[in-house]
Amino acid sequence: MTKKKSTTARQPRSDALRNRERILEVAKAAFTRQGANASLDEIAKQAGVGTGTLYRHFPSRDELIEGVYRNEVEKLAAAAARFAEAMSPLEALRAWMLLLVDYIAAKHIIAPALNTIAGGPSRLHEGSRTTIHAAIDGLVKRAKRSGELRSDLDASDLLRAMIGVSHVGSGADWQQSARRLVDILIAGSRPLK
Repeated sequence: MTKKKSTTARQPRSDALRNRERILEVAKAAFTRQGANASLDEIAKQAGVGTGTLYRHFPSRDELIEGVYRNEVEKLAAAAARFAEAMSPLEALRAWMLLLVDYIAAKHIIAPALNTIAGGPSRLHEGSRTTIHAAIDGLVKRAKRSGELRSDLDASDLLRAMIGVSHVGSGADWQQSARRLVDILIAGSRPLK
């Protein structure tokens, strides 16, 4: 009699998940400081894991770089749900937009590393665009239903403004400008009286 294989995927152990998260955080910092050629052995060491553990989670440098990027996108998307549960609609949207500024800053920092992956970063950007748009769209719809945002506002308008300010200037103060813009956009998006 042959044993039937289980069709349900086994969930990773909690220590494996912690290792993965630690690797991603350390790798993000390393790629930020040293670029795409940061030592994977050093990343493993700083994360407190062996190189075998690093390669088990991320079999190649490209997969680690992609993992760092995807992790940032996932955190941003998860924050939308967290903020929606804990804050008023307008406060949740504002908090998420401020987090978007940090995400954009991290994306700029890791961009040189992303450019080294096979096929370039366009595939990653396309997938993240959908996830990010869904997150802000949910927050905008919630704020519109509450009456805190004007009914003709589209989430894409806010995203374009935030992405635009990040591309206009590469000066050191662009993040401060973007944070001010969040408040300006929120104020200008309130219903007309």
